Amino acid sequence: MIVAMKKDKKSAGARIRIVLGPDIAIGPGKAAILEEVKAAGSISAAGRSMGMGYKRAWYMIDTMNKCFNEPLVITVKGGKQGGGARLTELGEEVLKRYRKMEELSAKAIEKDLASLKKMLDLK
Repeated sequence: MIVAMKKDKKSAGARIRIVLGPDIAIGPGKAAILEEVKAAGSISAAGRSMGMGYKRAWYMIDTMNKCFNEPLVITVKGGKQGGGARLTELGEEVLKRYRKMEELSAKAIEKDLASLKKMLDLK
């Protein structure tokens, strides 16, 4: 579950980020880029679908790959069949567990978040 924060309207929600030192190992944006790489089979296509350039998308993936024991995304250089990218088994597992953590945390804070929303200026 990703809580979309629209720029034209105030909204309230919670986001989970797993940090490793100064780096965000995985968070909402990084989970989204993993899903896009999985769907598109390409870092550049994943970045485009999220409205970002290849360099930004690659940086996010590179950061995740460095934070975990093994890469979450691997790339294949171009050639006759063309290049691409795919999630590793670990990448699939990390994405699955992160989405489960989002789901569980949303349920856990549902009542308190509803109460806080009543106190926030969401106009």
